[in-house]
Amino acid sequence: MQVDNHIKNSLRKTIKTFINVIPIIVGMLLLTSLVVTVFPEQISAGLFGNGDILDTLLGASIGSIAAGHPLVSYLVGGELLGGGVSLIAVTAFVVTWVTVGVVQLPAEALMLGTRFAVYRNIISFFAAIAIAFLTVYTLKLSGLS
Repeated sequence: MQVDNHIKNSLRKTIKTFINVIPIIVGMLLLTSLVVTVFPEQISAGLFGNGDILDTLLGASIGSIAAGHPLVSYLVGGELLGGGVSLIAVTAFVVTWVTVGVVQLPAEALMLGTRFAVYRNIISFFAAIAIAFLTVYTLKLSGLS
């Protein structure tokens, strides 16, 4: 009998938590849609082209905000490369798109704790920049770029 009550209590807590998270998820999706819609217009305004370091920081920052499905990041990354954005900036953009979630931070903080969510995002941001530099320079060393 006690196992049944424990399961019922756990189910109630899960449903309550899910209901509390729904507004955050909806807001996150709306904000992501807005950022993805505005992003191509910003590129055509000549946002990139200021050197590897600034372009990488900019790509990583935009990728952090415009979180979404990894497949979409590859499509946007391809468009960026086609538009003349450097490979290092696009790599930082794609990696942060997938690993950093500024838009998703409130939901992540609610579910996993604020301290963990903030530290994870900061570490992922700087790791993405390092990965971008290492990836591009490895390609150059191997003669593939």
